[in-house]
Amino acid sequence: MEHIADSTGLRLLAVHAHPDDESSKGSATMAAYVAAGATVMVATCTGGERGDILNAAVGELAHAHRDLAGVRRTEMAEAAAVLGIEHRWLGFVDSGLPEGDPLPELPFGAFALQPLERAAAPLIRLIRDFKPHVIMAYDENGGYPHPDHIQAHKVAMYAYEHAANEQSSPELGPSWETSKLYYDRGFAPERFKTLHYAMLEAGMESPFAERVKAWEEHPDEQFFGWVTPHVTTTQIHCADYFTKRDQALLAHRTQIDPNGFFFAVPETITAKVWPWEDFTMIKSSVPTTLPENDLFAGLR
Repeated sequence: MEHIADSTGLRLLAVHAHPDDESSKGSATMAAYVAAGATVMVATCTGGERGDILNAAVGELAHAHRDLAGVRRTEMAEAAAVLGIEHRWLGFVDSGLPEGDPLPELPFGAFALQPLERAAAPLIRLIRDFKPHVIMAYDENGGYPHPDHIQAHKVAMYAYEHAANEQSSPELGPSWETSKLYYDRGFAPERFKTLHYAMLEAGMESPFAERVKAWEEHPDEQFFGWVTPHVTTTQIHCADYFTKRDQALLAHRTQIDPNGFFFAVPETITAKVWPWEDFTMIKSSVPTTLPENDLFAGLR
């Protein structure tokens, strides 16, 4: 078992679109760094007010239907406690996932419609206050192309650049240069292919059979149509924290189906064949050698 080196004094900031995103993307890595002594902060752009209730078991939960925003704040606090992270709301309103043909317009005031300078201001202030050494963000397609995820990517990139510029928005605090920025690669196709064959080897039915078959027949096409094909540069060994990840996911009980996608592969199989979470290093002002096994490589 690999262990993360002592990380006391180091700070990691993860930028997410909605409550529950922090638990489905990079959460075992965050828990591992917390255990190693780092301070980990999650910034959630929206309150998730327009989320659907996706767990049939709470479908009749009157409180969730009456006050989904309030329930999601409670769920977020529970997940943060499980992971040991600090948390801040950036205060924007969930855009919802537009569905239909043609797609409907986004609701007035939604996060995805905010001008970038306005949308990034709370994050610039947070970066200058928290002073992270590393930021975790989404890729250009938002990890998957929800309008809030794409906006969260734009906001993270804008804030990363502008927080370091002392000429930019001085009213938001003294400038701070974050040393490294990563994209989450939770949908890395090679991971799903490995999990697929591990399940078959264990005599189990794979939930990824159709995708793997299509990908192997047409390797030039994307495994998930929306995933930007970045290369994994950094793998964090965090299998010891997969249980915490699952507990944090389950805390978001209105959003996460305990029998759904995130729990399709038994933890024992994942821990054995893919004990990492995957990231792509996009920016670094410190020298580091790729591939890495530490988000703080070059900072210790």
